[in-house]
Amino acid sequence: MKIAKKNISYKKNFFSKIRTYFFTGLAVTAPLGITLYLSIIFINYVDNNVKDLVPVKYNPDTYLPFNIPGTGLIIAIFSLILIGFFTAGFLGRFFVKVGENIINKVPVIRSIYNALKQIFQTILGSSSKAFREVVLIEYPRKNLWAIAFITSETKGEISNKLKGKCVNVFLPTTPNPTSGFMLVVPVKSVIRLKMNIEEGMKLVISGGIIIPKLKRKSTR
Repeated sequence: MKIAKKNISYKKNFFSKIRTYFFTGLAVTAPLGITLYLSIIFINYVDNNVKDLVPVKYNPDTYLPFNIPGTGLIIAIFSLILIGFFTAGFLGRFFVKVGENIINKVPVIRSIYNALKQIFQTILGSSSKAFREVVLIEYPRKNLWAIAFITSETKGEISNKLKGKCVNVFLPTTPNPTSGFMLVVPVKSVIRLKMNIEEGMKLVISGGIIIPKLKRKSTR
């Protein structure tokens, strides 16, 4: 009986270790595999849409015996850099202004363009402070706290209607942070955190599983 119990216990321990090894291997390889898979899809998508715009004599796929993945992505990045370079000059700004004047005369398109332009300028602007601070706010009721991101100070008509200083915050949803709510919160009701924007996003997307390490003040 004792031998039989030992055999059963040994088998349980053996299969328990096998299961632990399996999930450990899965935890290591799954993020890497999914990242590589999504990267390949993105590169192939850009290649298929950009390479067709390149003249045949300049396309390396036409004179090389094999395809070079990522050339379309490199061409796209280089093209964006060139566009940014020319746009920064006088002629570039002139043509952009002419194009915007034309777009602003089209009823529906101008609203979409101006909204997207403002969003990208706010997020990508070198002097922008949007999405640079992680905070805690009480939501959806008192004593329940949610992770949010300060986007800007509340100004204009909303600021005039409210008493006290407020900030605009974006409250993302889990696990999809691209959707969420824009809230106007009094500054005194906001708890500012030391974690950076990437750590805050990881915390939200993982549903609280990936918790950033506590950043303590230096004793020096």
